[in-house]
Amino acid sequence: MVIKNIIFDFGGVLVDWDPRYYFKDHFNDDEKMNHFLKNVTTEEWNIEQDRGRTLVEGTNFLVTKHPEWEKEIRAFYDNWTTMLRSEISENVAVLRQLKNSNYEIFGLTNWSEETFPFAFENYDFFKLFEGKIVVSGTEKMIKPNPEIWKILLHRYQINAEESIFIDDNFKNIEAAKDLGFICIHIKNETDLAKELRNLGVDF
Repeated sequence: MVIKNIIFDFGGVLVDWDPRYYFKDHFNDDEKMNHFLKNVTTEEWNIEQDRGRTLVEGTNFLVTKHPEWEKEIRAFYDNWTTMLRSEISENVAVLRQLKNSNYEIFGLTNWSEETFPFAFENYDFFKLFEGKIVVSGTEKMIKPNPEIWKILLHRYQINAEESIFIDDNFKNIEAAKDLGFICIHIKNETDLAKELRNLGVDF
């Protein structure tokens, strides 16, 4: 099967987002910070905003559950832009090269509908996708739910077998493989350009 499409996750692949970029200075105490991020603003809590729960609803839910952390909880989304540090330059460089090649590029991201517009406006490489981006918060479903990949496939009339999916979350990689996608699991040491060329992508 000929590869025609390259599909990018965003966080951890093209952009560097981490709550520690704000809370490290806020707490000035790594142990307290790590406790807060692990036990209060958990991944499970954050992903519900990516699934479509509003930031206000998510914040108020957590304040009710952990009133002793109210100040820090409310600081989370008030300072969200500080947590979005930079693009991941080596992978964005690959994206730019692919855009100038014969491949179609797409985005499939777990991201709040309320916060994604800030990233879109402040990082010019998002424009390279020409609107071909599926955002979980808009669709009200998140990876690794197979249905969100099906939205991408049906909306843009593409085939999984002709597509490479790139993500830093292993659960998402496994779900995409089950749907027939060729996958690249991004880790700290991953050379994305090399991995793509190993799969026969010419750019």
